[in-house]
Amino acid sequence: MARQTPLYATHAAAGAKLVDFAGWDMPLHYGSQIEEHHQVRRDAGMFDVSHMLIIDLEGADTRPFLRGLLANNVDKLHNPGKALYSCMLNEAGGVMDDLIVYFFREDRFRLVVNAGTADKDVAWIERQAAGRNVALKPRRDLAMIAVQGPRARAKTWQALPGAQTASAALKPFSAAWHGEVLIARTGYTGEDGFELMLPASRATAAWNALAAAGVKPAGLGARDTLRLEAGMNLYGQDMDETTSPLESGLAWTVDLAAPRDFVGKAALLAHPAQRHLVGLVLLDKGVLRAHQKVFAAGGEGEITSGSFSPTMNQSIALARLPAAAAAGDTVEVEIRDKRLKAKIVKPPFVRNGQVLV
Repeated sequence: MARQTPLYATHAAAGAKLVDFAGWDMPLHYGSQIEEHHQVRRDAGMFDVSHMLIIDLEGADTRPFLRGLLANNVDKLHNPGKALYSCMLNEAGGVMDDLIVYFFREDRFRLVVNAGTADKDVAWIERQAAGRNVALKPRRDLAMIAVQGPRARAKTWQALPGAQTASAALKPFSAAWHGEVLIARTGYTGEDGFELMLPASRATAAWNALAAAGVKPAGLGARDTLRLEAGMNLYGQDMDETTSPLESGLAWTVDLAAPRDFVGKAALLAHPAQRHLVGLVLLDKGVLRAHQKVFAAGGEGEITSGSFSPTMNQSIALARLPAAAAAGDTVEVEIRDKRLKAKIVKPPFVRNGQVLV
């Protein structure tokens, strides 16, 4: 039986189409996926992301432990509330998960990991932390609401009295406390906004207050097209344990220069990437989908994520291609036994409501 977030009854009452996602009953849409997508690009929408797992780490060894656990370098984090996006790798350099890490104190950090990998992640982190002064606390007592769009911050401040004072000065990838609520200026849509982490008991009231302020609910369908337009990877599609961050468009998240060791570093240094992740825009009529073959300079590749872009009114995709394939090249994609032309571009496709390719 699928698990339910603290907002499940609210989604059901709103008539959401609920589907199983990573073992959770989650809203796919509330009527129109396209309208929800445009709502986020043009105004403000909110997503229940309580299926993701918040993990608090505490103890004197927490920073040095994370220094060796993550491919990005937590030594970049000095100011309380500062956040960092990183991959967590296995010894072979494969991506076990992508996550956000928040710094609060030298002995207190927070991770937010994906729903489908949460149990695996906790087990892995516990094994890596054995013998260290680091305590893990998975926080299933907390809920998460992502409020995204050009008017997301203003409407959040309208819904949550006092939140503006706590969060108005926040820069992207920073967070601040507003009582029991952690307000993070992060997201997965390519738009501005907040991700709110709060006690599960307060989730429904916060959701309803946001709705009263004019924030419309949005489901997983819109979240997927928004993140694809923003050129953001989806774990399990664009990268997994068999692919390295260097061939997944995530080299910018890997700090190989610092004189520190981390799990998977030796493998990354020993095996330079022979493939890379690029964007595709379909030039012919059709729809790009995951697993379609791509014929490019240097050989064949494969689409990892593909969909119709509501903002661009075109079909777009992320694809893993041989390293020789470059932006500006024309490739062919096999769709229903036909080869259709597409152009390689550099993601993101859309950011802050603007088409970039």
